[in-house]
Amino acid sequence: MSEQSIDAPKVEDQFSDILLVLDTKKKRIEAVKGIGENGELQTVTANKKNENQFMRVDKHGDFFFKFFSNFLNQLKNPTHFNFFKVAVHDGINVANKMQKEVDNPTQEGEKLFSEHEIKINNKQENKNIMETTQPATETSEYRFKLEQIDWNAMSNLGLSKERLEKMKLLDPLLKGYKTNELVPISLDLGTSITRMDARLSLQQNDKGQVVVAIHGIRKEPQLNFPFFGHEFTNEDKENLLQTGNMGRVVDLTNPKNGETIPSIISVDRLTKELIALRTDRIKIPDEIKGVKLDEQQKQTLAEGKALYLEGMISKKGEPFNAAVQFNADKCYVEFLFDRTNNTQSVNQQQEIPRIFRGKELDDQQYQKFKEGQTVHVSGLVDKKGKEYQGYITLDKETAKTNFSFDNPNKLKEKAQPKEENKTQVAVNSEGKTNEATKNTKEPLKTEQNHSDSKKQQQEQEKPKAAAKSKGRRI
Repeated sequence: MSEQSIDAPKVEDQFSDILLVLDTKKKRIEAVKGIGENGELQTVTANKKNENQFMRVDKHGDFFFKFFSNFLNQLKNPTHFNFFKVAVHDGINVANKMQKEVDNPTQEGEKLFSEHEIKINNKQENKNIMETTQPATETSEYRFKLEQIDWNAMSNLGLSKERLEKMKLLDPLLKGYKTNELVPISLDLGTSITRMDARLSLQQNDKGQVVVAIHGIRKEPQLNFPFFGHEFTNEDKENLLQTGNMGRVVDLTNPKNGETIPSIISVDRLTKELIALRTDRIKIPDEIKGVKLDEQQKQTLAEGKALYLEGMISKKGEPFNAAVQFNADKCYVEFLFDRTNNTQSVNQQQEIPRIFRGKELDDQQYQKFKEGQTVHVSGLVDKKGKEYQGYITLDKETAKTNFSFDNPNKLKEKAQPKEENKTQVAVNSEGKTNEATKNTKEPLKTEQNHSDSKKQQQEQEKPKAAAKSKGRRI
């Protein structure tokens, strides 16, 4: 979903295909759901209702071939089926066309089946090597073809095939991505020319024609108007403006059919465009930079919330900590550590942990902990099985839990200056350096630079005692 169209293809769909299957006995085209425990093929009717159950497969190169080899090895009676590889966004449409051709075969249908069918190379069947009837020019990786682009329309934008290739933008456009950078374009309207920077993408219109979508720069995201039926709360707006992610799941309404779609929302940081991603398209990795995620952490990310992770390993092999969050525009989990001004918003979106080193906080402890107060925790167990206790405090800026064996509040109290030293602290640390205060023993008031009490004045006016001689006696 995006501001232009709730049905716009999503970036992550470009990484996936689905498998359609023709059961040669039943003469039915269905979508593959998986394989049962006994090797039976599990399928569902290829319709919108069952779309969430379709098995998605990484479409790129060797990975797909290895997957499909393993798939056939597990399948009982694979020769009873013909398999077809179809892009996610076009799966249901192709399945309907194929079923019509199965019922009433035509020459066009043969071409359709041939284009998507996955065949086993009989000479190397034992090695389960597959080949498709598509050309070996990585055509299967692309959503669009060069000949589908309206180059006259591109020319009106001041763009050509050569220029797009030189800017290294043609390849991602053909794969269905938005350009990852702003492109300077000139929009020729005949009587006037408009120049602007924008991100570009290729999309199919209602007639199936490939058109150029222009994602222009906005001054700010449109948060004061309903977005597919959702009205942004003040917290939603703050999160989107600060981190670029709203931080929660909301129900959006498809204006075409009234369908309710649970989604997360982010801001395109280049154009300020609002981008929505339905939750069934969110894919959370098992591991992030060496840190394995448990089910609770995965659920936090799947709900669009920020998650603070410790002990990740950078490419240089150095450990680091950072908040991470799923971004609807990028379609992956991103790091938030570089947004130094957004720590408060990240903390608002993040779920405060209730368990510390295996010990669950009770309700009273948890409430104090969330408020930033120091909480005493006992019954902790170290690696050698010995119990210990200490104090924990939530750092609201980083959402990190700080631990200390000593109460940090008492340490702060001990560190406070004594009464007779407060004047000197005021002079040294608070800039109260007026000459009139240097002999005053009485503590100064905040922002006081001169003696304003009789006692202070009298002390100041006392004659100085003669300095003692430091000469040595002979």
